Amino acid sequence: MTPLRRRMIDDMTLRNLAPRTIATYVERVAQFARHFSTSPEHLGMTEVRDYLLHLIHGRRVSWSHFNQAQAALRFLYRVTIGRGWDFEAIRYPKGEKRLPVVLSPSEIAVFFHAVPSLKHRAILMTAYGAGLRVTEAVSLRVEDIDSQRMVIRVRQGKGRKDRYVMLSPKLLDLLRLYWKAARPRTWLFPGRETDRHLCVTAVQKACRQAAQAAGLSKHVTVHTLRHSFATHLLEAGTDLPTIQLLLGHRCLRTTAIYTHVSTERLQATSSPLDRIAIPGDERVRT
Repeated sequence: MTPLRRRMIDDMTLRNLAPRTIATYVERVAQFARHFSTSPEHLGMTEVRDYLLHLIHGRRVSWSHFNQAQAALRFLYRVTIGRGWDFEAIRYPKGEKRLPVVLSPSEIAVFFHAVPSLKHRAILMTAYGAGLRVTEAVSLRVEDIDSQRMVIRVRQGKGRKDRYVMLSPKLLDLLRLYWKAARPRTWLFPGRETDRHLCVTAVQKACRQAAQAAGLSKHVTVHTLRHSFATHLLEAGTDLPTIQLLLGHRCLRTTAIYTHVSTERLQATSSPLDRIAIPGDERVRT
């Protein structure tokens, strides 16, 4: 490990960045260095700008990848190397605003029915029933399930924050059935090595296979279950601040995206076309 990488990791650790964020930033800076075959210490704003343009026009990476790259480089040069560059002078493209994919309640039921493994069904149902991120679901411990208070403790979610979410009675029944069969000790969903929790990729793979087996045409990921959880709560009348609290969002604007996904109001609103008498309508209806 180079001294520069060590210093950057130490700087991020001191600022309490999440381990996954640290790993991602280190990888994005390493890609930047490999592109120029030179240490970032010997590169300047011109190379940063050229590299970001390369990501947009050359590699055509996703917005999240681009955003990670520019955030990692900003941290490296501003914090670790200590150069007071004006990164705002580089105009970045606006990220694509896409609405999340959401499953209907009937699609959720078909999806869970298509999960053959009790363990995978339990963790996927936990992700939906509590609105968890996949990293939060795999990190659950047995003691985090509080059946007395009917809550689940989510440890150190995004932003290094603990929170509590509801424990569905139906989910509790499934978890008890799973616990009797698997007898997990520390991690609620242990991996092959019982001292480690189940890996994220295993859950994602189980999710893809279930969606395929269920015959769902939508692109379904574990995060789709979280989106569906929030949207179904909103459609059931839950207010946005409560949903924000359950999801662990820092900003209410992030939660507000589900108002654009919910079809409850759309279905209750008639099109102006329905109020127009068009000649020949009778023939169309017959």
